[in-house]
Order: sequence, then C-alpha cells, then structure tokens
Amino acid sequence: MDQVAFLESAEIEIEGRMPWSSNATFAVFVRSGETEHRAIYKPLRGERPLWDFEPGLHRRERAAWVLSEALGVGVVPTTILRDGPFGEGSFQWFVDADHSEHYFTIHEQRPDLHSRLADIALFDIAANNTDRKSGHCLLADDGVWAIDNGLCFAAPFKLRTVIWEFVGESISAERLEALTTVADDPGDELRGLLSSDEIDALRHRCERLAAEGVLPPDDTGGQRYPWPLV
Repeated sequence: MDQVAFLESAEIEIEGRMPWSSNATFAVFVRSGETEHRAIYKPLRGERPLWDFEPGLHRRERAAWVLSEALGVGVVPTTILRDGPFGEGSFQWFVDADHSEHYFTIHEQRPDLHSRLADIALFDIAANNTDRKSGHCLLADDGVWAIDNGLCFAAPFKLRTVIWEFVGESISAERLEALTTVADDPGDELRGLLSSDEIDALRHRCERLAAEGVLPPDDTGGQRYPWPLV
C-alpha cells in the first residue's frame, strides 16, 4: 500500500484523544473504500506555546519523516500534512506496538535490533532531537520505530537522547553517502518546512557526521538526556 497516498486521500474519523500527551494528539481512523487503518493526528491548534520552538511542530513531524527517508534509515512512520477535523496538522501511520517495550528493554533483550537502534541514534543526531525518550522507541513487527519527533531541527545543537550505547560505532558506507547527500542538498521540501538557519545547521550536522564516520559521544559529560527518561 502507498501509505502517503492513503493518508492524503482517506476519510478521517476521530477515535479519541491520546492520554498523557503534552499537546492535543488524537487517534483517528483513516478510511478509503474497504480499507481502514489508524493514524495519529497532531493539529497545530492543539499545540502549547514553547519558548524555544516556533508554532508548527506538526511540520517538524513531517520533516523528521522526510529526513529519515533521505538518510535511508526508515525509522519514522509515514507522516504527512493535511487538514483534519481540527484544522491543519500531521497525520502519522499508526504503529501497533507492544507498549511494555521501550528503548531500554529493546536494547537489553533484542541484540538483533541493535542496528536499528543505532540508525535511530544517527537520525536523532542529524535531526538534533531534543526529546528522544525511551518510550519514543516502539517495538512492532520485529522492528523499532521512532515517534514523537516534533522537537527536532533547532538551529542550536541541544541533543537530548537516551541512546548512548553506540558511541564510537562506525557509520556504514551507505549511511555516510546519504549524510553527504543531505549535507550537499537537503532538498526543497525540507527547505519549505524549516527555517534557513535550521537548514544550515542540519547540513552542518550531516557534514560533520559524514566526516567523522562514527557516532559521537556526549560532549557535555552526561547532560544530554531528556526527562523523564521513559
């Protein structure tokens, strides 16, 4: 199924509001003909103001998916922008996950998924994710998905993540090539979603990762963690 086309054209029905979300976040059904799936809808109208991010976190959710695809890691569920019942917002393909699992349990119990977790670490550094909690890594269908990516792409580097177990690991030639491509030209869509300063910072982060060739350490001595951790 073409998930992008489906999300863009499907009819939308609100199922309910997601609990424990700082912003208004809704589980919705998306339907087209006989086909139905769930999605996560984050409308602009439901955002709480932040001092360090301009309104429009839904656009950063889309930008995260675009970057994940450009880097070839494919760790962010398909995400689009469109109008919904509460106005413009992001719609993300719902991941039917085991919510008893999160980054810490996956890392401990599933060494077969470590390469996928390292890809999320790479993505988070490139995207400058300020909020990679353990619970933002979902285990589903023997894969790991990175969700809640709205707090990414700030121009100042302020990475906050729980994923530090892969420090010093080499970045594959395939990922290095993708990083270099993004550093050279992030593409028109990312330029339309982010400010010019954020694009320049994204290019710099990708360029540095490609030049160093390894996943870098926490240069603050242990301060680059989100709270709460899970």
